[in-house]
Amino acid sequence: MTSDTLPKLFLDNARRFGDRVALREKDLGIWKRITWLDYSKHVRHFCLGLMELGLNRGDTVSILGDNCPEWLYADLAIQFASAITVGIYQTDTAPQVHYILDNSDSRYIVVRDQEQADKVLEVKSDLPLLTRIIVIDMKGLRHYEDPIIISFDQVEKLGERVASEKSGYFEDLASRTMPKDIALIVYTSGTTGPPKGAMLSHLNILTMTDAMFSKEPFFENDSLVSSLPLCHVAERMFSLFFQMRSGHCINFAEGIDTLQEDLAEISPTAFLNVPRIWEKMHSNIMIKLQDAFWLKRWIFNRSIPIGERVARFRWEGKGVPVHWKLLYAMAYLAMFRHLRKKLGLLRGRLFYTGAAPLSPEVIGFFHAIGIWIKESYGMTEMSGMVSVQRGDDIRPGNVGKVFDEIECKIARDGEILLKGNSVFSGYYQNPKATAEAVRDGWFYTGDVGEIDEKEHLLIKDRKKDIIITSGGKNITPSEIENRLKFSLYIKEAIVIGDRRKFLTALIQLELENVSNWAQSNRILFTTYKSLARNEQIYDLIKEEVGEVNRVLANVETIKKFTILDKELDHDDEELTATMKVRRATVEEKFSDLIEKMYGG
Repeated sequence: MTSDTLPKLFLDNARRFGDRVALREKDLGIWKRITWLDYSKHVRHFCLGLMELGLNRGDTVSILGDNCPEWLYADLAIQFASAITVGIYQTDTAPQVHYILDNSDSRYIVVRDQEQADKVLEVKSDLPLLTRIIVIDMKGLRHYEDPIIISFDQVEKLGERVASEKSGYFEDLASRTMPKDIALIVYTSGTTGPPKGAMLSHLNILTMTDAMFSKEPFFENDSLVSSLPLCHVAERMFSLFFQMRSGHCINFAEGIDTLQEDLAEISPTAFLNVPRIWEKMHSNIMIKLQDAFWLKRWIFNRSIPIGERVARFRWEGKGVPVHWKLLYAMAYLAMFRHLRKKLGLLRGRLFYTGAAPLSPEVIGFFHAIGIWIKESYGMTEMSGMVSVQRGDDIRPGNVGKVFDEIECKIARDGEILLKGNSVFSGYYQNPKATAEAVRDGWFYTGDVGEIDEKEHLLIKDRKKDIIITSGGKNITPSEIENRLKFSLYIKEAIVIGDRRKFLTALIQLELENVSNWAQSNRILFTTYKSLARNEQIYDLIKEEVGEVNRVLANVETIKKFTILDKELDHDDEELTATMKVRRATVEEKFSDLIEKMYGG
């Protein structure tokens, strides 16, 4: 059992690495470097400033805003004070922000800018515990006269004064934090109801971190890009937990819209993202290829089969024959190296996907061009990762072996059960939900899976999402949905069929690609809705669905589908902040369309 905490590791890193770069942030097109000494100074001053404002041990402090160095300064500063950090998605609406602030009993909130401050001000009258709104970027807020508002800089200046008066006090705080103290409350995505606050202790976090590092270590020379929201446990793993063990550099992308450009500039050695981003990268390559010079298309079409064959050798654990190595070297020089450079992943050695399944077709494509994406399995309640594919053992369809530090068993109904020190410390102020989730030390994941003869964990689907047709056939909708989303023209697919005679699907168009296709085929349109209602677009999607149906068993085929005439939206509560479909909400909202497909 570890005796470390995140604050202790942070102090060790600051002493050990000193002037090495810890963080980089792009500001007005220029990359600004922050050393470990700079990092520690900001954390020290913000921590002592918060304590001067009245922050006590065990208090909760929320952070709301885009990823930036100040997000991490605040996160660690709160932990040094033996208080608890609560992350809130920057895309959350004012009512959603109110829910988390109220549910977590937050006394303080750190926000990025005016947009986020306004959300809090809109609901603060109903939050009696909230005493301060701390704003990182005060632009547009100078005329606000509410005394609850204070700038991030002001808090740091308060702390700087305290630090000058109490030498060594900040360093002493680290020794007061114990491994079993709660470090974070991470709210679940809320696909089935209101989000629940999972409490993670330093022991939970570092047990998971050390389990990962024993199999897939990161090093101080590694460079990562922070692109997922920091309030998501997956991003926190890579940008905070893992960095505290290795000392690698975190680069803050300007935003999701500039991610590709930022990746090209940084060329990170490791990269984690959700399936939607990997799918978008694949889609962009294939769309651009359609407009490429004929010779480039010819080289691509000759190179990909070579890459796929070499990938299969590796999947099967076989050595690659010499002539295939030579062919692959030529394909790499002619095409794959260029593609990797364009994606910003030329220097990468570790690539991960998580949070949801990624289709084998997309994984196969990236493996073919030399980007060896590894599938992983994890969840908030397990402090992050549970398993990951290791070394060359990366055949698509499994999520690797469960970490040695975690016990895993499959219940009679197929549910995955987990036990170990990385199991969360319970849901905040929700003993009933905690008792339902953790029984006799076993965490009931809600996921259905199996363990194969090589001890790989295979994830079928969420237990609640398994479709049982009226004929009694069990069907995993996510496998079909992922095949559909491999299409360049389908962004989202929701398969329907529970207690029905056949399967149907709700389809959301990939707007950019379908728009380009429509323009090239001289189809007039003005909006997403006009595209969705166009007969030629329907025929295009029908062809794509037909391609998928050809590789499915008859009972799994999509007999009918409907193109949604609106894009699914987080603001309409159809998607979570991490872009997962709220299946129950979508099925309820579009129940008329569903019934129509079944003759209702």
